[in-house]
Amino acid sequence: MFDSITQRFDSIFRNLRGLGKITDENIDFTAREIRRALLEADVNFIVAKDFVNRVKDAAQGTKVLKTIKPGEQFISIIHKELVSVLGENANSLSLSADFNIILLVGLQGSGKTTTAAKLANKIKGMGKKVSLVAADTYRPGAVDQLKQLGKKIDVPVYYDHSNDPIKICSFGIKEAKAQDMDALIIDTAGRLHIDGEMMVEIQNIYDLTKPDEIFFIADSMTGQDMIASIKTFDEALDLTGVILTKLDGDARGGAALSIRGVTGVPIRFIGTSEKINGLDDFNPKRIADKILGFGDIVSLVDRLEKVVDEEDIRKTEQKLVDNTFDFNDFRDQLHQIRKMGSMTDLIGMIPGISRKMRGLSLDENQLAWTEAIINSMTASERVKPETINSSRKKRISEGSGRTVYEVNALIKKFSEMKKMMKKMKQKQSKFPGKILLGKFS
Repeated sequence: MFDSITQRFDSIFRNLRGLGKITDENIDFTAREIRRALLEADVNFIVAKDFVNRVKDAAQGTKVLKTIKPGEQFISIIHKELVSVLGENANSLSLSADFNIILLVGLQGSGKTTTAAKLANKIKGMGKKVSLVAADTYRPGAVDQLKQLGKKIDVPVYYDHSNDPIKICSFGIKEAKAQDMDALIIDTAGRLHIDGEMMVEIQNIYDLTKPDEIFFIADSMTGQDMIASIKTFDEALDLTGVILTKLDGDARGGAALSIRGVTGVPIRFIGTSEKINGLDDFNPKRIADKILGFGDIVSLVDRLEKVVDEEDIRKTEQKLVDNTFDFNDFRDQLHQIRKMGSMTDLIGMIPGISRKMRGLSLDENQLAWTEAIINSMTASERVKPETINSSRKKRISEGSGRTVYEVNALIKKFSEMKKMMKKMKQKQSKFPGKILLGKFS
């Protein structure tokens, strides 16, 4: 996410940190570099120009504080203005006490149906009763896809065979109210391009449903192409927000930086993975930190809390202290780490680590291979790895599809960890996976 623009800002910041003082000359040089970085990231020209001018004005009008290094002061200005461009205040979903209708609109292929299920899952996690309406009668398989996703998260999906989106929405609203739902999410049809027929239909659905929220689902990979679509839908429906999908695959980040500045419509949520829980509130400061390579420790903690139980942490810490931590426990930690997502993403969230990770490629398959080796051990071997002799290593190698060398390396590192923990004794780990990250990545 944002790899390209983050690398450019990393280079800019290296130059800024060496500044002895802020001058008109280095302000102009930095402004040119920032403009180039933004345009290369596919940021809208007007947004890039306005951002650069605001940074220049703020830098020229700021007196250098003796307690702050000039370079760091300049970086702080850039960060502040970037947060402003993104929208400043985080604006999450706020459901009223009564029945809430959320209408999803957008072009075909933007991930609208999947996002509908992700949003439903998010609302369900808030302790609310939510249902879905399958009003996309045009795309083959759209209704079945939403039904399958609804079943996966245990959320009802309303539909009929009338092929009439208006009737389907009307039926869905009646059913949702009858079942005392707190929220109803309507998945509407997308098109390959905007046309008059599409806008008339979506306006008719809008007039019928009178939604509390109208979200445009935008594929971040399409870059500037989405801007005109957002503006057209906003003029017709008065959008309340944008949900930016596939942000985890967007290396440039230009769309995220352009939407608010060009359309005035705030980004409300971002899709961060293909998983059903891969929908996060849009937080401008966190995104700015990510773009500028400052890490995102808050998101890291959020991911950790979703997959790790407090009692499990306590038990693991005690096993480490007692030196009874075995390969079964290690495999449990592997599961937790893999649930949290990409190792590269996780490490990139740690402040100060991001810049050091440039160019370093982590093999995401390594965790799966390590787990395969552990799974090929017998129950007694996982508890007492010291009993694994040459013939057993060969069996484990064949069973896991990995080399004997890899089996040896894993057992050796695990043994070293056990010895280290025995010396540390009462010093406990406060982060599940810390040993894994340090010794096995």
